[in-house]
Amino acid sequence: MVITDRGTAAPPRSRAGEDDARLRALEDLDVLDTGPERRFDRITRLAQRVFGVANASITLIDRDRQHVKSQHAHGLTFGDGPRTEAFCDHTIRRPDTLVVEDATADDRFADNALVVGGSHLRFYAGHPLEAPGGQRVGALCLLDDHPRRLAAPERELLEELAGWVEEELANSIELEHAAEAQRALLPRTSPQLTGHEVAGMCLPSRAVGGDFYDWEELPDGDLGLTVADVMGKGFAAALTTASVRAVLRSAARTAGPAHALREVAATLHDDLERTSTLVTVWHGRLSPRTGVLRYTDAGHGLMVVVRADGSVSRPSSGGLPLGVFADGEWAEESVQLQPGDSVLVFSDGLLDLYDGTLSSLDRVVAAVQDGVDVRHVTDRFAVLSRRIGVRDDVTAVAIRRTA
Repeated sequence: MVITDRGTAAPPRSRAGEDDARLRALEDLDVLDTGPERRFDRITRLAQRVFGVANASITLIDRDRQHVKSQHAHGLTFGDGPRTEAFCDHTIRRPDTLVVEDATADDRFADNALVVGGSHLRFYAGHPLEAPGGQRVGALCLLDDHPRRLAAPERELLEELAGWVEEELANSIELEHAAEAQRALLPRTSPQLTGHEVAGMCLPSRAVGGDFYDWEELPDGDLGLTVADVMGKGFAAALTTASVRAVLRSAARTAGPAHALREVAATLHDDLERTSTLVTVWHGRLSPRTGVLRYTDAGHGLMVVVRADGSVSRPSSGGLPLGVFADGEWAEESVQLQPGDSVLVFSDGLLDLYDGTLSSLDRVVAAVQDGVDVRHVTDRFAVLSRRIGVRDDVTAVAIRRTA
């Protein structure tokens, strides 16, 4: 049923139960107060141009407020506001499109602030947006500053575009589930090593990312450590990180760093080649008894050794990434850590927190030197990442010999 002008009102519904279900759905979607998103902005941009209206918006309704998730406007903009004044609050009470051809002639909206105020809103059309569970959580709406009609083909197009928004909302839940699974693969606690501290952080630029770090206590008492960066972002990169982690964990239990990487390269080469994917990997093995860190670098190249006396060295990248050759060879290097010495291995996203180039290594080193412990160092990078926002995944593992 479509409402036009003073058409038939929607049948009454249980508002309390509906609100509770909608709020749970919005919480699962995790799209409130998360800032602009390109996947929604492209829909409102298309809608505004296709319908030729002053504004096309995606709005979400919580218990008390209307949130504007996306809007593309040509002379008519509006922000978040009270639910009581939201046209979309009426839209979510019904399963079909709400059309208000002239708001000044509709008793429900004639006194609305958007109508009588400076916005001069006159026309509104909104189609409800359903979460995957069927709860109506918001609307895709069209607004204009003069009265107009919405023909049947235009209503069908609006409904089709609303379906596109719903697909993106469903993807939000899938992304969150994928992010939870990826976070679960990261180490839960720092290893307890005599005379050493180890800490790590990983912050993807999207819900899921292509970076990861890992550590595992090996049968001989050594600690295996890995930092890897998969070319790309999103689901495909996340699937690759899980594969690399699983194969490398298996290989590292019985082999040194170089041999373990050769085994990973041979095992995953066909998959990496078919998907045109490259993976840079730093893999190390720390002996807590001696302080010797043996490592192999497959195209990663982002490692600094910060000595207690203030000297700094940066080992070379050490070879090609995984995915280039199935039978690649990588050399094994070693670093002898003395009390107070630190090692930081990180992804290139960390440099983007500064100027994005190797010139910012001095600032990275300064953060390592200023840290009272390695957890302080990685926490500092995590806080900075969240404060400025990240364009690329940011990952770092810090190691320090304490005694």
